[in-house]
Amino acid sequence: MILRESTQYLIELSRQFKAVAVIGPRQSGKTTLVRSTFLTKPYANLENPETRRFAIEDPKGFLASYPDGAVLDEIQRVPELFSWLQVVLDEHPNPGMFILTGSNNFLLEEKISQSLAGRVGYLHLLPLSIREIGELEINMNALLYKGGYPGVFDMPGGAKHFYPNYIRTYVERDVRQLKNISDLYTFERFVRLCAGRVGQLLNLSNLAVECGIDGKTAASWLGVLEASFVVFRLYPWHENFNKRIVKMPKLYFYDTGLVSSLLGIEYASQWEYHPLRGAIFENLVILEHQKRMFNSGQRGKLYFWRDSNGNEVDLIIDSGGIKKAVEIKSGQTIHPDFFKGIGYWNKISGSTGGSIIYGGMDKQVRSDGIEVNTIYSI
Repeated sequence: MILRESTQYLIELSRQFKAVAVIGPRQSGKTTLVRSTFLTKPYANLENPETRRFAIEDPKGFLASYPDGAVLDEIQRVPELFSWLQVVLDEHPNPGMFILTGSNNFLLEEKISQSLAGRVGYLHLLPLSIREIGELEINMNALLYKGGYPGVFDMPGGAKHFYPNYIRTYVERDVRQLKNISDLYTFERFVRLCAGRVGQLLNLSNLAVECGIDGKTAASWLGVLEASFVVFRLYPWHENFNKRIVKMPKLYFYDTGLVSSLLGIEYASQWEYHPLRGAIFENLVILEHQKRMFNSGQRGKLYFWRDSNGNEVDLIIDSGGIKKAVEIKSGQTIHPDFFKGIGYWNKISGSTGGSIIYGGMDKQVRSDGIEVNTIYSI
């Protein structure tokens, strides 16, 4: 079993809150993490029809079956439980009674915010980070191709078999839970078109036209993808420094292996000269920063910055008011152009230092404080 970096943070949350919600993409390892961390807690899988029926028909009786708490897996399947959970938690002083997992961000957070505010701590669990993958994979093209879902490393045939089945299950099952989408073929086409726009400014109007749907439908479907942890938007840094700045967000996926499959990539070597390699590498680096923050409970936020003159920084990390600029380059040879974006950003923002994450293996620290690092050192 792969040791997850978020284990310690999960334990800390269970000591502070009466319940902990572990949310993230389906098959990202939530169940394995919570069951291995809380070995003595009873386990109830609400995907199981009989268990779900009991919880729906008699939520009070269902929770009474676990007087000392339990792990409740895929709890968004039974939203009726949240109100009753509030009553149970208010009657018991002990922290860490219930550990909740869910693959649907929108439904789970909505119900928690209504019923369990102040009683629950959150852990966002994404697929495996590069450090968690470790020696299982050190080749860059393979990292882009395989992504980080644990099942890729357990299943014979790996990514080639895992992702097509994951996409089919997601489209045919999870999407119907979130929204009653009748035209699943067009929805799947929409998802594949999104994969071709990784790292680009999100223009929903153009995306809708290319997919053959209206703008409201495109916005609704994008919301479905976000709520089910398939895609996320990276928003621009809001200070303009007396320059006109881009206000549209960029689009990224929560896993590069999923993008690879959606784009029809069948072998890791295809990424070597693929026209989208730079964008997918950028996606991978931003994800690694996101995972690092989620796994340790850091409260920083991620942005990008671009002005109307084409000056750009791929990633701005805002942590406690301290801003760090990160440039992302897939090339394996350090080039002077790598430093232009951070240099310009430091000049207009009054910041210092920064980091270049590139596709090579050498590390440097320049005299101006800018570090050159590999993706393996994030």
